[in-house]
Amino acid sequence: MADNSYDVIVLGSGPGGYVAAIRCAQLGLKTAIVERELLGGICLNWGCIPTKALLRSAEILHYAQHAKDYGLKIAGTIEADLEAVVKRSRGVAKQLNQGVTHLMKKNKITVHMGEGTLTGPTSLSVKSDKGEEKLAAKHVIVATGARARDLPFAPADGKRIWTYRTAMTPPEMPKKLLVIGSGAIGIEFASFYNDMGCDVTVVEMLERIVPVEDHEVSVFLEKSLTKQGMTIMTGAGVEDIKADAKCVKAKIKGKDGKVAEHEFSHCIVAIGIQPNTENIGLEKLAEMDRGFIQIDPYGRTKSKGLWAIGDCTPGPWLAHKASHEGVTAAEAIAQELGNKDVHPHPTNRDAIPGCTYCHPQIASVGMTEAKAKEAGYTVKVGMFPFIGNGKAIALGEAEGFTKTVFDAKTGELLGAHMVGAEVTEMIQGYTIGKTLETTEAELMQTVFPHPTISESMHESVLAAYGKALHI
Repeated sequence: MADNSYDVIVLGSGPGGYVAAIRCAQLGLKTAIVERELLGGICLNWGCIPTKALLRSAEILHYAQHAKDYGLKIAGTIEADLEAVVKRSRGVAKQLNQGVTHLMKKNKITVHMGEGTLTGPTSLSVKSDKGEEKLAAKHVIVATGARARDLPFAPADGKRIWTYRTAMTPPEMPKKLLVIGSGAIGIEFASFYNDMGCDVTVVEMLERIVPVEDHEVSVFLEKSLTKQGMTIMTGAGVEDIKADAKCVKAKIKGKDGKVAEHEFSHCIVAIGIQPNTENIGLEKLAEMDRGFIQIDPYGRTKSKGLWAIGDCTPGPWLAHKASHEGVTAAEAIAQELGNKDVHPHPTNRDAIPGCTYCHPQIASVGMTEAKAKEAGYTVKVGMFPFIGNGKAIALGEAEGFTKTVFDAKTGELLGAHMVGAEVTEMIQGYTIGKTLETTEAELMQTVFPHPTISESMHESVLAAYGKALHI
């Protein structure tokens, strides 16, 4: 092979792209990765990881401000140092970026830095400050990800109107913040800035916040965030925004249909994502739907040799889904190239967990109760409140619950939904159950350690069948 010819080229180095490249290399394939900005992509550098660092700082501040609830006294004033909080977050991102660089070298993956454009299903042109390179491969994986969607009448300016990127490195602390959109990104930033002492208003056009979650989770979270001091406006829409050097003025149409003007210091727009699929040569190579590349469960596009994974494909748009798809595509490619020892499995979108790291946390997997009923299932539903869990009470985190949804006829676990402390760490138990196609019988017979909040998972299953022990 010539220097610029590979078995696999991956376009994009986010959590889908770099994982796909590593798995390809592990399988003995000559692999290259093309990246225009930073190894690790949005998730590692500007998304999942640095936002969790910010939220951890806010969480520590919250606990410090409530130290007396734990029998502790902290002398002096407790306040946030925004510059130091952001510096720590960026340090975490830098450390992980360097980690990905190390992994590329360890796995002998060639990195081409520059703007990649497809010139065919299995060829690319890469432009950089050094000029233009022509690359060719037997297979190409597109993993170009997505970016924040702008409001058409008020594009982000990085000064008063922000997307997540500016919200992670704010030029100043907002005093009165408007958050448009109550999905995971919007609610996480609302939670962060609220804990940091900002006056926060969340506007959601649908009838409830975190609308993809179970209805009871949405209701619980809205009550909790309102109790924490946030203003939540559901069934509302922002009709116009005007920003100047001093403030943001937003015309908001409320649930009652009346439009009122509100003034804020800053605004975060979190209304969804736009796939990065324009101007990279996909027009004749892949079937598209609203900019998203259409793929089969292994990542294949309509063009032989061209694959796609992650946020540039249909949702859910989650880092762990992208990584999983990356492994699946890599193994399917290796199989096509003659490796008889790999046995790729199609991605099952029904068993991908979702986590939102607000305070309290949210986690879920599978169908909501409403979706299960819409799909024609007769369901058995169990709920267990954290107030009945000894560990949650001891932690001072007794607000929350676990909810499980089963097929009443077969006992199949259809979905699980949690809100409260540490639920993002616990949801994997139910996800494993979904993958193993478990029923209530296996979950009931599983021994959960005591004292842990995970006991609420067991109790929720028992509750679905009228056997709960602690309520």
